[in-house]
Amino acid sequence: MTFKTSSADETIELGRRIGSMLKKGDIIAMQGTLAAGKTTITKGIAESLGVTEVITSPTFCLISEYEGRMPLYHLDVYRLDGPEDFINLGTDDMLYGNGVSIIEWSEKIMEELPSNTIILKLEPDSEHGTNRTITISNWPYDDINF
Repeated sequence: MTFKTSSADETIELGRRIGSMLKKGDIIAMQGTLAAGKTTITKGIAESLGVTEVITSPTFCLISEYEGRMPLYHLDVYRLDGPEDFINLGTDDMLYGNGVSIIEWSEKIMEELPSNTIILKLEPDSEHGTNRTITISNWPYDDINF
């Protein structure tokens, strides 16, 4: 599935729709360049999961945990050297627990993620700064109405 958004608000709304369908144990692998909208779409997903805290990029703390109707684990693996560093973080309880895990810069650790991982690829339009193309693959649920 491919979606186009033309503002941060639209990207957040798409995130809300994605998040409303997620179930415990779901893992989302976010892929995209700097400023592609990974954290922006995560804000919408978090809202739909009942998270009331402000969502920020976990680049410097690596993992942020938020409480809602189920836990949301927001990971950023940009600063990791590779899959071994990811394993050493002790992420099994998050990935295989009672919440939803969102992993930014997942390209670095894809071989460590289960085959049912949902992949969100975000591509900014260089000519129009707020436009995004968001491609979702391995989506296990009904189509997203957007």
